[in-house]
Amino acid sequence: MSEQDPPVPQGAPSQVPPTPPADPAWAAQGPSGPRARFGRRLVAYLIDAILLGIVYVVFAAIFDQAVGYGLSLLIGIAYFGYLEGGASGQTLGKRALGIRVIDFSSGGPIGYGRGVVRYLGRIVSGVVCLLGYLWMLWDKEKQTWHDKIATSVVVPVQYYPVS
Repeated sequence: MSEQDPPVPQGAPSQVPPTPPADPAWAAQGPSGPRARFGRRLVAYLIDAILLGIVYVVFAAIFDQAVGYGLSLLIGIAYFGYLEGGASGQTLGKRALGIRVIDFSSGGPIGYGRGVVRYLGRIVSGVVCLLGYLWMLWDKEKQTWHDKIATSVVVPVQYYPVS
């Protein structure tokens, strides 16, 4: 007699192991409250752009155009990186409109490094006809591309007060 596996009965259920539960660390769960609306974000950005535009005009008058542009870029990085990355998550424009930037996962500040990354991510958002900025209009989490790059989200201060 040869040794063989016992025959499998016809119609027997297959032996598939159960699916393990999802690791909660990998679950993308952002803050549960409302997000800042497109119009508020746009007006806040325009306020910031006007302020930085004034700085650019002053530097362009003092220095040649390339140096003025370079200094304006550095000031933009410092302005957005420091203010959006700080504890309040607010530039002057965001403060005026009552919105702030927070970390998508923790709801806390994004930090200065990610504030700079978020600012530089605006370049990506503007590459294809500003599609990255408009992305929030149909995105479930209302994130632009630069929000996604920095894993941040913009929210109303009334629901997420500054600590």
